[in-house]
This record gives sequence, C-alpha cells and structure tokens, in this order.
Amino acid sequence: MVKADGYGMGASRCAQALAQAGARTFFVACHGEGLQLRAALGPGAAIHVLGGLEPHDMPAAHAAGLSPVLNRLDQIAAWGERGPWALQIDTGMARLGLPLSERSEVPESAQPALVLSHLACASDPDNVMNRAQLDSFSAARARLSAPAYSLAASAGALLGRAYQFDLIRPGIGLFGGAPLDVGGPKLATVATLTAPVLQTRPIKAGAAVGYGATFFAPTDGHIATIGAGYADGVLRSLSGKGYAAAHGRTFAYAGRVSMDLITLWDETGALKPGEDVELLGALAPVDDLAARAGTIAYEVLTQLARTPRSYIGLA
Repeated sequence: MVKADGYGMGASRCAQALAQAGARTFFVACHGEGLQLRAALGPGAAIHVLGGLEPHDMPAAHAAGLSPVLNRLDQIAAWGERGPWALQIDTGMARLGLPLSERSEVPESAQPALVLSHLACASDPDNVMNRAQLDSFSAARARLSAPAYSLAASAGALLGRAYQFDLIRPGIGLFGGAPLDVGGPKLATVATLTAPVLQTRPIKAGAAVGYGATFFAPTDGHIATIGAGYADGVLRSLSGKGYAAAHGRTFAYAGRVSMDLITLWDETGALKPGEDVELLGALAPVDDLAARAGTIAYEVLTQLARTPRSYIGLA
C-alpha cells in the first residue's frame, strides 16, 4: 500500500525500494496516484486503484497498465475487456465494495484477477466483526472465481493465517506504525523527522510564550524555537502535549504549535542554535505522538507534505 504519497513518505521512492525487495503488486487510492506510480516503476508491476475508475478515466488507465479495483456493476460493464481488474466486495464495512445482494449479478464472462475486501475492526483482534467478515469473504470466495483473494491489511495479517489468503496489503506496518490498538509486534522506526533550533533565549519564571499565551515558564529557564510547524505536518493538536528529543532526553512543546515554528521548554539551556532536534523517530515514536494528539499514526505520517525528504539505503 503506497497510497497518500506512500503514507507521507514519498510513494515513488518507497515503491522503488519495495520493488527492489521483491514486491510486485501495489495499491493506490486514485487514478492520479496510479499514473504517477507507473511512471516511477515502469512496466511489469501490478498497480491496483482502490477507488475504482469512472468511464472517462478508463482509457488512460488502460494505456498505463493500471488495474482498477471495481466496486459497482456499472464499473465492471464499462471496463469490459480492457485488461486485468480486481473486484472489491463489501463484507460488512458498508463503505466501498459490491454488496452481498449484487454478487450473483457479476457476469460469468467478467473474470477479475483479484477479489478483495477490507476489515473494519482488524486493529482490535477480539472484535467479533473480524470473524463475521472472514466468514462472509470465505463464502464469497466459494462463489466468485479469481486467481487470487485478499482480505487483510497490516492489522488483518496479524489475526492469523486464516485471514491472509493469497495476498496481504500491508500499509501502516511498512512505515513503522503499530497495526493493533493494543499489543502486537514492536516495529522498527522507518521515518525520522528533524528540525533545526533557530534561536534560544533565557526566560524568567511566569513569562508567557507563544500565541494565546497558553504556556507560562514554571521556573527560570530557556525557550528554544525550532523551524517546523503545522505547515510541515506537525499537528496543531500537539500544542502543549508534544515533545522533541535531543541529547538523550525530551523537551516539551511550550504552548501552541504555529504554522512554521514550535517553542520548546528547555530548563537547563541544553539546546543550541544550529543543532537538530527529533520530532518523530526512535526517540519520539509515531504512535506515542499520535496518542498525544488524539489521532492515529496514519494521520501523523500523511501530514508530512512540505518536509524535504532524504532516503537512506536507496540509490
């Protein structure tokens, strides 16, 4: 899964790395993402477009060798025999996918290369909906012929072999986010976000900092201002809750995250202008920051739009 620009990490470079590692099947959300990915990967790889395709996009998609994930009977009819395609069926999420009532209406001549569905509650292994969706998908598999079947994304793959079928669609797990709400394997850090310290200043106890004066220095100390903000993808909801890491310790956000700047509380004056602090990484884990912001790792990563990227280990 490399939709949303590779979960904010850069779809083209991430897909190239995955291809070098042996991946041959990729998923994106929309037609435009598929065209960009084909340009990056060249011919050969299967690129599935999860949102399906409307008739006006089908000629260009066919020319680029994209494989639409079709969700409606009229899409199946419009695609015709242009090339490989996938069929998504709804097993209980009530989002995209062919409803149970329409599965028997798929023409026998329409043969998808892949049949897939999506689990609604896979991040909670004990949720009874997981088994219900597995049973529904298994029943559909018995009625819909295809070379391959896929139900599980990152979290679903951890539910056991029964959920994995022929192909799994790892997404957040590729980028270091925990697939399960609680427990599960500890994944290696994939993305590290750093920002430079632009200025430091001494501050007296009780002095206010930042927009709205929401932070007051608890003692005499220092404020370090760093060059990152919500325009760089650092969530504003981390105001007063987030932290940066340097010198083996953490420094709390002092007040609000603004568009381009964040102020850090540095009681001892350890931070110096010109050095970098870690806003996301091994010392500032994505799942911890997401929990502090009241969101999920997916949102934290996909917000990193303006941030310059460098890739380690890629040519």
